[in-house]
Parts: sequence; structure tokens; C-alpha cells
Amino acid sequence: MRKIKVLVVEDSAVFREMLVKGLEEDAGIEVVAQAENPFEARDAIEQFQPDVMTLDIEMPKMSGIDFLKKLMPQYPLPVIMLSGLNGKVFEAMAAGAVDFVHKPMNLSAGNVKEFIRQELVVKLKIAASVDVGKLMRRDRVHPVREARLTKNNCVIAIGASTGGPEAIREVISGFDTDIPGVVMVQHMPAGFTRTYAERLNRLCQVEVKEAEDGDEVRQGRVLLAPGGNQMRVVKKEAGYYVSVKEEPKVSGHCPSVDVLFDSVAKTVGGESIGIILTGMGGDGSRGMKEMRNHGAVTIGQDEETCVVYGMPKVAYDIGAVTYQMPLGDIADKVYEILG
Repeated sequence: MRKIKVLVVEDSAVFREMLVKGLEEDAGIEVVAQAENPFEARDAIEQFQPDVMTLDIEMPKMSGIDFLKKLMPQYPLPVIMLSGLNGKVFEAMAAGAVDFVHKPMNLSAGNVKEFIRQELVVKLKIAASVDVGKLMRRDRVHPVREARLTKNNCVIAIGASTGGPEAIREVISGFDTDIPGVVMVQHMPAGFTRTYAERLNRLCQVEVKEAEDGDEVRQGRVLLAPGGNQMRVVKKEAGYYVSVKEEPKVSGHCPSVDVLFDSVAKTVGGESIGIILTGMGGDGSRGMKEMRNHGAVTIGQDEETCVVYGMPKVAYDIGAVTYQMPLGDIADKVYEILG
């Protein structure tokens, strides 16, 4: 197979050189060009036609986000954002970036090399296979619902990975304040989940917050598992709550969708709905199968609307999915099930 052609866009000459050197050590990657700013990047795209681009958020002359907004309509190129702890990364995702990586705080040669090998290379290879046109779809307008739900005592569990931040936003944007309690896992580093939850809280009708240990799962509230912690749903006399603990990775992730779904299966059982969205790998498939085995209704995003048809495919292949459907139909299907 031919090598993946990468364009590196980074304003720091030192860090850019480290990125180029580290990426070229991978046999499947060829860095065809590098750029200090978006204007150089634009010329490099036209000349070298890269398969994927790394892009810094804060750069001279034009920010990475503004560059994305201008680039995507004309040249829909897969992009991985490189970001510090910066909430603007979610604006970049909304503008069409496939995913992001957290820049290492320690820029020692060994630390950067490990970051490139374990995180950046993996995401670049995933992004290179993505049809970026799927990220540019328009949101569906959901109907105004006059009647309140007849079934509001259940728990809705959502899991996602690559492409998930915008997919989750589209689903919960279709939820009204009468929706039963929602718990969800999005694979994301510690430090970013709070900012992501705050962004969703501003954009959606429901309350969205980064979960804390002991938070109640209640109507009209969405609880997002914090990065670096495993989250479970537990039952107490007064209702359902979440347990949030620092624990090892499960299915390669912390938080893990499998951990959340498995807890919902055992605690809530048939009074639950499971939703698995776009993402690489198989995290969540086993837990969703447990949910279905315990009587839950389960929904998987279809291949056509997934950025990466990985997690939903594995779940579908093992018989964990009751309904498979386009992203834009999922919120309405939830209401159909509940009503």
C-alpha cells in the first residue's frame, strides 16, 4: 500500500521539526510538505495534494479555525487538530476537522516521540480514510413535540469516539427537556470533557454537564463521563446516580463505553435505551450486547452517516443493535420508543 501523504502545519519551527521527524519514522507515512501558517498551507495543498493535514489552532496571520472554514467548502481535506487545553478545538470539529490530539506539555524529544507514535500516527491513519463530506452535512430539523413523554423513568446511554463530538451534538440537539436522564461516553482526554460539556450545554435545550461522582441521572439532564475516569450507573433508593472513579482502561479506553453500557444493562435493564455512534474500534459493542440481552432497545448509527463505521459495525455484527439508522433519525427514534 502507498504511504499516506501528510502536510504538517505548525507555527513553532522547533515543534514542527520534531513532528516531521517523528512522523517520517513510521513506514506508512510520508510528510510531503510543512507550513508555518495557513497561507503557506494553502499553497502546499495545491502543490502536493496531501491525504491528511495536521493543523495548529493558534497561528500567526490566520487562526486554524478560520483557515478550516475557508478550506473545507473548496478542498474537503481530512484534518487532525493539534491543541493545548483550548475549548476552540470544538469549533474546529464543527468546522470540519476529523479529530484532535492534545499537544504534550513536556516537549522533550522522548515525550514528543511517544506522543507521535501512540496518538498522532494512529489518528492520522484513521483520518486519511475518512470521507470528509460526511462532516459537512446539515443538521436535521426536528419536529416540535406537543405531548409529553409517557415513559420518562428510563436511562438513555450513548457512546462515541472518532467523529463523536459533532454526532453527539446532533443527537442531543433533538432532545427536549422532558427527555429521561442521559449518560454518555465520548473518548476524549482529561481536561477537554468539561469544556465539551459546557459547549453542549450552551447549544442544546437539555442540561449538559461533566459528571461528578454521585450526580443524579434525572429528566432533562445529560451527564458526560470525565476524561481519565470510568463512569457507571448505580441504583439508590431515590433513583439512578453515577459512580465516577479513576480506574484502569477497559477495551483500551478510560472512559470506556463498555463500562458504562455494562452498568446500565445490570442496573437499569429493560428500562434503558443504548445508542452507539461513530468511532474506531469495538468499545461499546460488548456492553451494548449486554444491554440488549437485558431487554434494552439499542440503536446503532449507520455506515453512510458515520465518520468511522467501526464501533457501530462491531455492535451490529455481534447482534447488539435493534435498530440501525442514519444519525439524523436517531433522536426521533428515541422519542418513538419512549412515547
